[in-house]
Amino acid sequence: MTAASWEELGKISIIQKPMPELKAGELLIRVAASGICGTDMHICNGETPHASRHATVGHEFSGYVEAIHPETVTSASIGDLVAIDPNNACHQCGFCRSKKYHLCASLRCIGVTCDGGMAKYVAVPSGSVYVTENVSPEVASLAEPLSCVVHAVDVGCIKTGDRVLVVGAGPIGLMVTALCSTGGAHVTVTDINEMRLQRASEFGAAVTTSSVDIGGDPTLGFGFDVVYECVGRPETMLNAVNCAKAGGTVVWVGVAKPGATVPISPFDVYHRELTIKSTYTNPYGMGRAVKILSDNKVDWSKLITHTFTLDQFDAAWEIFKSGAGLKVCIKPN
Repeated sequence: MTAASWEELGKISIIQKPMPELKAGELLIRVAASGICGTDMHICNGETPHASRHATVGHEFSGYVEAIHPETVTSASIGDLVAIDPNNACHQCGFCRSKKYHLCASLRCIGVTCDGGMAKYVAVPSGSVYVTENVSPEVASLAEPLSCVVHAVDVGCIKTGDRVLVVGAGPIGLMVTALCSTGGAHVTVTDINEMRLQRASEFGAAVTTSSVDIGGDPTLGFGFDVVYECVGRPETMLNAVNCAKAGGTVVWVGVAKPGATVPISPFDVYHRELTIKSTYTNPYGMGRAVKILSDNKVDWSKLITHTFTLDQFDAAWEIFKSGAGLKVCIKPN
């Protein structure tokens, strides 16, 4: 079968791979839709230390249950449209046993450490499978990134009436905007891309702007209660900190390169009593994300601006790298 695989540094290659063997505890998924993510770019460039060379990429995907191993226990049935949680922990280490399984040192990630959803078929553990309702395969493929956003919004601890700033109006930033605005926050979104700012208004942003001026001294109450950085660049991470008012919270959601650093003043953090947090993957968020998608309170399909077949992966990859759209979706042939 055709697969998009990380074969060499700086390149995702279209190659032929054998059909996956189904093992006890697994289901065979016929992939219906698979989204390209910024993490795939990091993998391609060798910036994801735990990624495995020769693994099929694709960790944001949905598909139909094609087969179930006789020894697999699952609530899914043949033909169900399912969303896949790519993260599988050991459930034995200290992190797993203290309900922080996303920090498991032995975390197995479909599409990163083992073959993922940029292929026609993939075998997945039963614990990764979430049956969806009332959604298309394309929207179902958004469950994994949305589950990461569910975690990020939880980490930010927003309250009704909070003034929230979202830095970056890509798919993750727009998802953050949607969840914060529907939760009663007043959301400002900043980005340099006019198309993305227009889309931010559709996802609930009260204010959109290409630059942010908090209007005064953050120790005097100017600025934002919660700031979500959804870009992953040192300059935007620093800007997020600068935009938080005294007593505020900054959540770094964007993934920076491993060697990146941010020049923050410890005294400034102390004087403003800032809380700076980060988020990593999607602990306990997948089931909630599937429910949110199924509720259809937001038109999540607006996040998907381009759709390609797997044979057209090279063209899809170029569109993704150009930043011309939002979510680029692959539908295997």
